[in-house]
This record gives sequence, structure tokens and C-alpha cells, in this order.
Amino acid sequence: MKLNDLQHTQWMLARRAEKMNPSVIREILKVTERPGIISFAGGLPSPKTFPISEFAAACDKVLREDGQAALQYAASEGYAPLREMVAAGLPWKVDPAQVLITTGSQQGLDLVAKVLIDAGSRILVETPTYLGALQAFTPMEPEVVSVASDEGGIDIEDLADKACACESGGTVNTARFLYLLPNFQNPTGRTLAEERRAALSRRAAELGLPIVEDNPYGDLWFDQPPPLPLTARNPEGCLYLGSFSKVLAPGLRLGFLVAPKALYPKLLQAKQAADLHSPGFNQRMIAEVMKDGFLQRHVPTIRALYKSQRDAMLAALQKEMAGIDVQWNTPDGGMFLWARLPQGMSAIDLLPRAVDKGVAFVPGAAFYADRADARTLRLSFVTASVEQINTGVAALAAAIREQQKG
Repeated sequence: MKLNDLQHTQWMLARRAEKMNPSVIREILKVTERPGIISFAGGLPSPKTFPISEFAAACDKVLREDGQAALQYAASEGYAPLREMVAAGLPWKVDPAQVLITTGSQQGLDLVAKVLIDAGSRILVETPTYLGALQAFTPMEPEVVSVASDEGGIDIEDLADKACACESGGTVNTARFLYLLPNFQNPTGRTLAEERRAALSRRAAELGLPIVEDNPYGDLWFDQPPPLPLTARNPEGCLYLGSFSKVLAPGLRLGFLVAPKALYPKLLQAKQAADLHSPGFNQRMIAEVMKDGFLQRHVPTIRALYKSQRDAMLAALQKEMAGIDVQWNTPDGGMFLWARLPQGMSAIDLLPRAVDKGVAFVPGAAFYADRADARTLRLSFVTASVEQINTGVAALAAAIREQQKG
């Protein structure tokens, strides 16, 4: 029998695989690789902030003094000195045994999904929310419910309505958890103020609603630090995610989570099944760079750069959008601002025209779990130069005016 006479092999996809979709942002980033495109699309830290010389020295020292251990398999929990540094750097009492080093905070979201979500589970998210979280949660086939949100963050009363179901004994929480980014949110750049934050923490505790608090941008404040994390107010009711990507280097793919002790073992088991452990060599380099208070000296330089970039974009928008009914916010930190096009326009329809004029952005619709606002778009201000910001915003304004004319 000839090989080509055999029946063709048929690969059957799991139902969850059908739920997986390509990242809209990653697809747009392919467009930005074209020569001459000014990109406000990517959520990429500025490479100007990467401490290359410090990593070069750390790499040499780690290999010279601890090379065999650094290149060997390691504990799934993570490198102990790094876990201790993470615990010591958080503004509430954390046992290093509660810290799990992850392969980027994105892996933390994946572990949360695997451990906490069943098919049909109700999970609550902001409106809009981080696209990467939706991608991590969706394959587990949850019911993703958007909670009404405004410029101040999540609506507490709508949260209670969405979390609860009526039963004979009253209302009970039916949601597995609330996921949110309280600081300089991706995509909107907004921050949950102290009053709203305190009310949310109290209401969630009353409802018995767990919170997954994602905080990759919290150190990137411009004028004053954000309020105390939600997890600090109720450590047993929250799971906290953090990242080294925004303050050191995203290419090392290291993040962490802090979990209640009752939940930690299952997250660790999911981590072991996923990749055994995050790269030990990278963990040792991060720990070496961070020692002696390096972040306290380094992060302020990132804040200053990003604030100047934000101010440049705000000034360019004020100038170039004159006479156009475009709205935007003023983020107090982070990497993004959120804009809204005139009535009747679609950011998805605008994107090809903008790219033709040499500028790219991310349409906001991708960040909604449901009821997307087609007029919204996300602009990143941290990787383009001031000159590029001025040129790019002018090109974006020209594209909007042309689109309005039809």
C-alpha cells in the first residue's frame, strides 16, 4: 500500500481552541513594521528605559558566581531571593511563600483562568478591560460580564447587580471573581480613586466576591502614587498580579502573583504543568539588578520620560484636533490615553486610512467583552519621540477629517 493511499489524518480541535482568537494588537503591530509608520498602537515600554549596562554586569556576575545553578532546572515557586524582594516591596505584609514567580504577568492570568474558571462560570470585568485578560479567560468558556464603568472606574452598584442572583434567602454572589486594573488601566489609562477603591473593597468583601487585581503599571505614576492596592485592604479576598516588564525589561518575561495561602498550591500545580518554572537565569539577573535599591533610582527616570511623552501627546491633540469633536482623557501615569471619535465614526474603519497616512493605533472595540464602543481608540505615548508624536497626531487628525468628508 502506498502512503498516499492511506486515509488522511484528521486533527480534531478541542472546543476551547475554537474560542481562541489572534490578538488584534499583535496583528496591528505587524502593520507598524512597515517603513515610515509611526505607531501609537503597541503597549511596549520605551527601550530607552532598559538598564542594559546593569543587566550586562548582572549577567557576568550570575554566570561567574552561580552559573551552574542559574542554568539548571529550578523550583517552580521561583528564585527565593527574588520572591523575598517582591514580598518586601509590597505595601502590606506578605509572606514570600505566597509569591509565585511567573513567565510574565500574562502567565499569571492564564493560571488564574485554569484554576478558577469552569465552563459557564460568571466572571466580571471592567468596561472596557485588558484584551490579554479576555484572551486568557475565554478558552475556559466563562460567561464574561462587563460591569458599567466611567472615568472614575467601576460602578459599585452595577457590580453588585452583576455579581448577585436572587435566592430564597436573599441575594448571593454567583461570580467567580472580578478582574480589574485599578492603576493607569490598559486600555483607558484611568485610575480608581481612593473613595471608589475603598467602596469597592468593602462591597466586594460584603458580597464574598474575590478580586483579581492586575497591577503592571502601578509604579509608573507621574505626580503622585496611586492609592493603596485593593489587595492590601483584604489580602485573603484578593489575588495580586505584578510585572517586571514595565520597570526593567519585557524581554525577560518575568512577573509574579501573590495569592492567599489556601489558593497558592493549586496555582503552583498549574504553573508546574505549564512550564515547570520560569527561567532561573533570568530570575537571578533580575534579583541581581534589583538589589541595593536600584529600582528606587531607576523608576523615577521612567516616570519623567513618560510624563514628558504624555504632555507632548496632549499638546499635539489640543493643537491638531481643533474643530473636530474628538474627546480624550489625561492619564495620571502609565502608558496610554483613551480617545473617542465624533458621532457616527468607527475607529476600525478609520485605521486603514490612518495607516495610509503613516500612523497606527488600536481600535477600542477589541477591549470590550460586550457592547463595544466603536468610536473609541487607544493611543500609546511612550515609544514615539516628541517629533513622531507631533507628526503622528497631525496625520491622525487629517485621517479623521477625510473620513468625516466621506
